[in-house]
Amino acid sequence: MKIRMIGFMVGACIAALPLTAQTHGAVPVDKPIYHILEQAVLRGLCAPLPGAKPYSRAVVLSAIAAILDSEYTADSGNTRFGKLSDAERLILEEAQKTYGRAADPGLDWQRGVYHFESALGKNAIRSSGEVGFNLESTFAGGIYPSGGDTAWGTGNWISAFFKGDMGEHFSYGFTLAGAVLHAPPIELGKYWTYYDGYGDGEGSYSNQHLTTYRDPLAYFPYTYKKRWDGFVFSYTEISTSGHTAWPDDMGLGYTMLPELSGSLLDGHITYRWARLDREWGAMAEGRSLMLNKAAQPFLALEATAQPFPWLTFSTLTGVLEYFNEKGIKTSAATNQNAFSMTMLEFNYKQYIHLDIGSSAVWPKRFELGYLFPLANEFLYQNNIGDFDNLGMFFNAKGQYPGIANLWFSFFLDELNITEEDLFEKDRSMFAFQIGTSAAIPWLPFASVTLSYTKIEPYCYTHTREFVPWYDNTAMMEMAYTNNGRGLGYYLPPNADELLLRFEAMPSTHTVAHLQYQMIRHGADYGGSAVDGSSFVSELDPNGRSTNPVLRKYFLKDGAYQWQHVFKFGAEHTFAQLTVPFQLFGEVGVVFSYFTNIDGPANSGSPSSYSVIDTAEYPKSTGIIATIGFKLFL
Repeated sequence: MKIRMIGFMVGACIAALPLTAQTHGAVPVDKPIYHILEQAVLRGLCAPLPGAKPYSRAVVLSAIAAILDSEYTADSGNTRFGKLSDAERLILEEAQKTYGRAADPGLDWQRGVYHFESALGKNAIRSSGEVGFNLESTFAGGIYPSGGDTAWGTGNWISAFFKGDMGEHFSYGFTLAGAVLHAPPIELGKYWTYYDGYGDGEGSYSNQHLTTYRDPLAYFPYTYKKRWDGFVFSYTEISTSGHTAWPDDMGLGYTMLPELSGSLLDGHITYRWARLDREWGAMAEGRSLMLNKAAQPFLALEATAQPFPWLTFSTLTGVLEYFNEKGIKTSAATNQNAFSMTMLEFNYKQYIHLDIGSSAVWPKRFELGYLFPLANEFLYQNNIGDFDNLGMFFNAKGQYPGIANLWFSFFLDELNITEEDLFEKDRSMFAFQIGTSAAIPWLPFASVTLSYTKIEPYCYTHTREFVPWYDNTAMMEMAYTNNGRGLGYYLPPNADELLLRFEAMPSTHTVAHLQYQMIRHGADYGGSAVDGSSFVSELDPNGRSTNPVLRKYFLKDGAYQWQHVFKFGAEHTFAQLTVPFQLFGEVGVVFSYFTNIDGPANSGSPSSYSVIDTAEYPKSTGIIATIGFKLFL
């Protein structure tokens, strides 16, 4: 069983206590080093890396060393662009300093930490640690001239951490952060969880009419990430009765990120028990359909094993968190879910990558099949009963090192393969993505990436279920979500996206990007709302294969929002200062409008559509800017 295997590894390492200063601590998935490593793999400068992120410091340092060493074999043809440029070499050497060990015990202003070391036991096992803090402040604003609207938001975080190593194989870390926040969402309208004609009180199910919200208008669409845990306190009432789900007004929030991690068998097995952000199975940074870095963090046990250079196996089991919309008890009562995921990866040198895996959102109980890492969650459900939300995924990527790659990703939520008109039925719940990345040789670690992603209606959703071990007292929510946000791709169901992104590091301490998105999404509010367009959507449990209404016709079955997003962003680190200081920002424009069909939505047949501009579905243009700084990185 998964929990037993990982527990054994944790116990064995703690008993042996052979570990060193954050060697195995996770490198957060939003750091620029992941872009560098992705480009290095694309250019053939290092071997393919595991698809389960975050990586440990040890994995990052090992990859950097391999990339730097590739300079000396450049003439053999292993790298398509020859040696690293001087700028790229400096970037990598700076990264080595950032993720390497502190030089000496004592106060290190460059890291913002106090570093200490000691010896443990009669064998003088080296133990080291760091105590420190950092600051991050962000201000965002949006101006919408057509409606005369303005919006602003801010997040001001101070984090304190304690982390280190015990010997060579075990690391620990704990971060506690507090924030002053303001990011009011926008109320749009009402949405039926079932299709509008379902009605109430049919069998055990009920049709909920829920309020739909849009993320804060001060931020670009689908980019705002909730960083606080559980709830926020209103600044006017800091007490247990002052809990709120969202910082509509200025509020106070916190987050806690603990971690225990290490390695076995000379690094061929790594393990982690932590609450942090993850990304699994992404063919390009931020593109995962299965577990995306845009998802909310959750506490999980995970392990990765690499028995052969061409084969990697990763496994994870954790507990998902509730979204505090109706109170700490009421909301949590129906969100008692765990999450399991396994992934098997194959690599043929630097040319072909394949991975396949399965995942499960399952109401909490002691379920050995989901805990056991070698059991396929999708198939195992057939042995225990249909009470869970199962998924399967597949990724394939081919690349010519130094030039470009091409990939295809597929996520399957539910599918009835015996049906006719398979791809027209709402019952076919899946997502897919096709994309390509190309290296640009004349700029340091530069690339351009183009991808198209389609999320079918009802994908990532699930009907509420009575489950026997909760005595049928409440219907459990089992959508593919955590803390109210999707675990998979950042778009909601019934949406697609065309994304073009250019990214480069024009100098040693600067990262810049230029991006265009076209996003189309079925309206999840109003008189022409399209069924299956929200994470709270529920597919009719009756007549799934025969009901003619339950068919999907993208863009032709109701109102759809079209968004064209153009943005430019950069961050620069003033690394030579006594105290490292980073500035970052992003600015751009969002053009938004709706199309609608001639007749009623969700009629079961396609209709022609045209651009509209109404009070319910208006056109708008937004000018959005974000600026911020970090002190101690």
